[in-house]
Amino acid sequence: MLLCPVRDCHLALGRVERRLICPRGHSFDVARSGYINLLQPQERRSKHPGDTVAAVAARRRLHDRGVTEPLLNAVATMIDARPGDVVLDAGCGDGFYLGTLARRIGFEAHGVDISTTAVDAAARRYPPSEGRCEWIVANADRFLPYADRSFSTVLSITARMNTAEFRRVLRDDGRLLVALPAPGDLIELRGAGRDRVSRTLETFANDFTLLDQRRVVTAADLDAAAVQDVLLSIYRPMRAQPAEAMRVTFSLDLLLFRPTLPPSKE
Repeated sequence: MLLCPVRDCHLALGRVERRLICPRGHSFDVARSGYINLLQPQERRSKHPGDTVAAVAARRRLHDRGVTEPLLNAVATMIDARPGDVVLDAGCGDGFYLGTLARRIGFEAHGVDISTTAVDAAARRYPPSEGRCEWIVANADRFLPYADRSFSTVLSITARMNTAEFRRVLRDDGRLLVALPAPGDLIELRGAGRDRVSRTLETFANDFTLLDQRRVVTAADLDAAAVQDVLLSIYRPMRAQPAEAMRVTFSLDLLLFRPTLPPSKE
């Protein structure tokens, strides 16, 4: 169930033709490509928040080259989703991970991102008309526009994390997968990164229990155009000189959690 994102409203949204309307009259449009824009004007830090057109296009080309396929397969193994599952990707970007897995497995998929450009790309590649994917533009840092306990699985793949909202929308028997850039991720282009695992475990410690932890590492020989796509798709690259062909490392730390239930009163 989608909820109205207006502060102090959060009533259920109903669909009327190409709009969604709540009982208080707040109305939201459905774009031609099928995504729903629930982003409030005051939630934008810029006119075009989130990924740029260039970054979205660059990531799509990298995905289409198969560069990220090993990362996708590792995510699929960790979540072990089934056709009957209902999966949310908070910070879905262009929808590659969620949309590809929804097609392969057949689960019900919901993606949220603040970038209209990214969500439009997701809706065009994985159309809502197929019946598996719903794409939403919204600020997941503030509020996930779904009813409590809506999802059997929540994904956060190299995205910002909203612990309280993840717990609210996740079922008590659900699973949360957090994917972090590992220290060696893109090391050739931006230097060694920091290990984010310990801090992330501390962030989720009150509401979640760690079930599994894995690091996936892959590398690809990229031509200059593909290296340029990597540079376009990331923030603060170390290299300022023109791109050249090279072998590039891609690596994620995958953390699988379950919700921590309160002690029984019995």
